[in-house]
Amino acid sequence: MAAGKKSTSGPVVVGGRVIGPGEPPWMVAELSANHNGDIDRALELMRTAKTAGADAVKLQTYTADTMTIDCDADDFRISGGPWDGYTLYDLYREAHTPWEWHDALYEEGRRLGLTVFSTPFDASSVELLERLGNPVYKIASFELVDLPLIAYVAKTGKPMIMSTGMASLGEIEDAVTCARDNGCDALVLLHCVSAYPAPPADANLRTLSHLAEAFGVATGLSDHTLGGSVAVAAAALGACVIEKHFTMRRADGGPDSGFSMEPEEFAAMAADCRTAAAATGRIHYERESSEQENVIFRRSIYAVRDIAAGERFTEQNIRIIRPGHGLAPKYFPDVLNRSAARPVTRGTPVSWSLVADD
Repeated sequence: MAAGKKSTSGPVVVGGRVIGPGEPPWMVAELSANHNGDIDRALELMRTAKTAGADAVKLQTYTADTMTIDCDADDFRISGGPWDGYTLYDLYREAHTPWEWHDALYEEGRRLGLTVFSTPFDASSVELLERLGNPVYKIASFELVDLPLIAYVAKTGKPMIMSTGMASLGEIEDAVTCARDNGCDALVLLHCVSAYPAPPADANLRTLSHLAEAFGVATGLSDHTLGGSVAVAAAALGACVIEKHFTMRRADGGPDSGFSMEPEEFAAMAADCRTAAAATGRIHYERESSEQENVIFRRSIYAVRDIAAGERFTEQNIRIIRPGHGLAPKYFPDVLNRSAARPVTRGTPVSWSLVADD
């Protein structure tokens, strides 16, 4: 860690699924505001996410009033980016997931066998989610500095996932220490770049292994880049969680649609992430069973002319060729100029039994 002694989180288990090194990456579809204010669309997004290979769907639980105040002063107005011109209050009023939907969304997740969890933004949203049996809590990047919120969530005793966008190493340490001091012993940190969309060149995925080492946690990626390439690279580097915004069709619009994945894209990314994670394997130099039958196509020493008993082996009558039934190529200098112990027919693999003791 940046300072003090290093701690280690215990196993992270959500809905019976272990999240950590050596496990397939946990694929999270972030619904965010992509329901566009329609609960039927939210339910359709969940069903489609399940079909597209998501392990979990993440909600955001807030109201405009729990996030900010209704004020159009310059401090409260967004300039630039996908939400240019909005006041914070108007954005959150449009984008929020109504609290009265939550029961139906969690029930649909149970029906689908899909984990549903949420990001709370204040104590009242935590209380709602506790009533619903929320299995794991996400702390958003923008809330990583809200230590009172982190402490409140940690006291539920549930696993926590915290995004680290915009945070310094010291701020991450403060958040981790706060979570652990308040009872969280199952923690995942998500590397994140809080830009919408995020440039791939800013991803700096090597940070994943440093977070894991510095804080003794499983790590993952909350990814706002376009496409799936960065997520697949993260999976290859050991990301245990991949979170991406999910929509039915970007053309449908909505506050987050421009940097969200459509179902076919998410499905391809999820499959590729799982393949990439499986391919990393372990440090291993033994021959794999899948290679075994191809060993015969290595090169080895063969007679390329008929050779009489007592005749010398020369570069004209033996060669290093495929297949691999003869002596290994490294023995070629040792065989040259030795005598044949018996007649050798062209196409015979050279073995020590064919080489005389001169």
